[in-house]
Amino acid sequence: MENLPALPSTVPETIERLKALVLDSVHSPESKRAYGRGLERFLNWYQTERPTTGFTKATVQRYKAHLVESGLSSSTVNLYMTSIRRLAVEAADNGLMQSELASGIGRVKGIKKEGVRTGNWLTVRQAETLINTPNIACLKGKRDRALLAVLIGCGLRREETALLSVEHIQQRDARWVIVDMHGKGGRVRSVPMPSWTKAAIDEWMTAASFTCGRVFRPVNKGDNLAGESMTAQSIFETVKKYAAEIGVGNISPHDLRRTFAKLAHKGRAALEQIQLSLGHASIQTTERYLGVRQDLTDAPCDHLGLKLSSGDSQRSVYFG
Repeated sequence: MENLPALPSTVPETIERLKALVLDSVHSPESKRAYGRGLERFLNWYQTERPTTGFTKATVQRYKAHLVESGLSSSTVNLYMTSIRRLAVEAADNGLMQSELASGIGRVKGIKKEGVRTGNWLTVRQAETLINTPNIACLKGKRDRALLAVLIGCGLRREETALLSVEHIQQRDARWVIVDMHGKGGRVRSVPMPSWTKAAIDEWMTAASFTCGRVFRPVNKGDNLAGESMTAQSIFETVKKYAAEIGVGNISPHDLRRTFAKLAHKGRAALEQIQLSLGHASIQTTERYLGVRQDLTDAPCDHLGLKLSSGDSQRSVYFG
């Protein structure tokens, strides 16, 4: 490869094409944004440092050390490293670097995760305060209360919330359910909806006078509908706005999804049911998400209520 070691200043059009190829290789909007951030950060660092080794394994290892020193979490570092490895693969596949160099970059490992990063979530009181913060005397306030009620009450991702349609909300087994929700990894699930979330949605839809299509729509400064659907970024900004108002500015939409899981778990909802609502591929993912750890002092086997005969028909040993 003759061009890429001078990356990125001498061939910006090539780099942009490679970035597009990397982003086209993933399907989730959130993954595209995350990979995009990772590539931009690497390219900016590369321009500043201008490593003499070019785009090689040694350079990528040096960059990994820079990320670790920046204080980023292990999951963020690993995600950014994945985007760089994909960049090398696309460069090699397009004849812009030798396959041996790309293979070397591909062998740069991520960093080991230490412990479980549980992130942020709200208490019951904070969650109730957040949901009731919007001014429902206006149309936008009704929309925003319904939006927060869906994020906390159903645990949807912000992309899923942006795509939520009226047609998704149906009755099953005498309760309201979001049916056929397409989530991360192409998985389809149904998500039970609490009655208070449905009531907030109904109030918003009645005030906005629509009965089909996307549930959440833009509202302009005149407090009138101004489009057919909100973006995931608009949802992010809405959550941050109200979180700041109640003094928890570090809360994002994903933290409201985590709040749903945490509060449901504390309320003794079955772990597998939380997994199904969240759309996780495995129960282990849900356990990591909740930061659940094995409890050897109060274990599940202590609650079985079984008895073991001692061999004496008059005695038995009781467990739990």
